[in-house]
Amino acid sequence: MRRIRAGSAPECPTERTLQVLGGGWKFAIIHFLFGKTRRYSELKRHLRGITPRMLAKQLRELERDGIVRRKVYAEVPPRVEYSLTPLGTSLRPVLQSMFDWGTQHLVRAGQPGR
Repeated sequence: MRRIRAGSAPECPTERTLQVLGGGWKFAIIHFLFGKTRRYSELKRHLRGITPRMLAKQLRELERDGIVRRKVYAEVPPRVEYSLTPLGTSLRPVLQSMFDWGTQHLVRAGQPGR
């Protein structure tokens, strides 16, 4: 098997996935958007501990990569809603598999899952 250094193979699908989903909050943001459109304040409330700056940055990156759709309403005060694109929705089985793997790993380590 060929050894790949991180960042050395941009054509590698796994590396691309990690580039798009990398970031401490992206999985949680995607999770809260599954099947639901949410406003910025709702996301902030659900993601305890995230700073406004970090939430905005992660949302911008997810939007740039086609995972999240941002809709701005021409109202006063302005209303902005976030939802998953079809590409973002397609991540559900990926995240579920990662959750299942993490749960099994915690059990093996003697820590109960959530």
